[in-house]
Amino acid sequence: MELIKTEHITKRYSEHVALDDVSITIPTGSIFGLLGPNGAGKTSLIRIITQITAADEGRVYFQEEKLAPHHVSKIGYLPEERGLYKKMKVGEQLIYLSQLKGLRKAEVKRKLKYWIDKFEIGSWWNKTVEELSKGMQQKVQFIATVLHEPELLILDEPFSGFDPINANIIKEEILQLRDKGATIIFSTHRMESVEELCDYMALLNKSKKVLDGKKKDIKEAYRSNTFIVDTQAELPLLPAGYQVIASNRHEDGFFRSRIKLDPHIDTNALLSLFTGFTTVCGLKEDIPSINDIFIETVNQSQVPQKLVIK
Repeated sequence: MELIKTEHITKRYSEHVALDDVSITIPTGSIFGLLGPNGAGKTSLIRIITQITAADEGRVYFQEEKLAPHHVSKIGYLPEERGLYKKMKVGEQLIYLSQLKGLRKAEVKRKLKYWIDKFEIGSWWNKTVEELSKGMQQKVQFIATVLHEPELLILDEPFSGFDPINANIIKEEILQLRDKGATIIFSTHRMESVEELCDYMALLNKSKKVLDGKKKDIKEAYRSNTFIVDTQAELPLLPAGYQVIASNRHEDGFFRSRIKLDPHIDTNALLSLFTGFTTVCGLKEDIPSINDIFIETVNQSQVPQKLVIK
């Protein structure tokens, strides 16, 4: 079942088309990567889902209901441009923002205890936001976003400002929130985070959706029967069906080659080819990363086309 579904969303700002006929489905209990270059339309789509703005055309559904004002209380939004009150104390701010989401003060304090202990922020309670570092402010903003336990979390560049240790803490919390049933829209330029966290993804470019589907299926579709082979000896001229894309001496002394095989050739044939003249030190399939797929798809989408994988 999907938590969010958009149908043929179009949004214009004067002469600029921010979204052009964008339809996506976000399954319940998943982490959904919303990707795209700057200006692709990601923020415009997020603002429509959060009801900050409205679409010019198309519809959004929340749990199969047409999106309505009462759904706002079920959404937590962490924007890229953070929105904390600089002069307000941390404790007062967290209580205030949570009450805006419908929580009672006593309930807020009870829920806050978990996060205060988790993030070790008890000493920040009476500090103003402007006294905190950027990373500390990010923690406060994250707590404010998730404290009311929303069914939908929208996280826009959630690791911005964090060192690796704290970024990993937030990453673990995101996974735990998903495992507890939250659905998460994850917008980022960090493709390694998409690789690690996301179950599904959609790629926008120039206001259009150009790629959509389950991450595993997308990676499978971009496989090209290409392998990285490490050998003790330099490669000789290979027969037809074996295309050497690159071959260089590695710093450890062996030769590393990237070889694309014709569709009818498998890894056993590749190994058999090499065993006659050299020792194979390593062999692995060169499966494209999400970053590789992102770049290739954006470049291809300069010509109108779509790839949808279900």
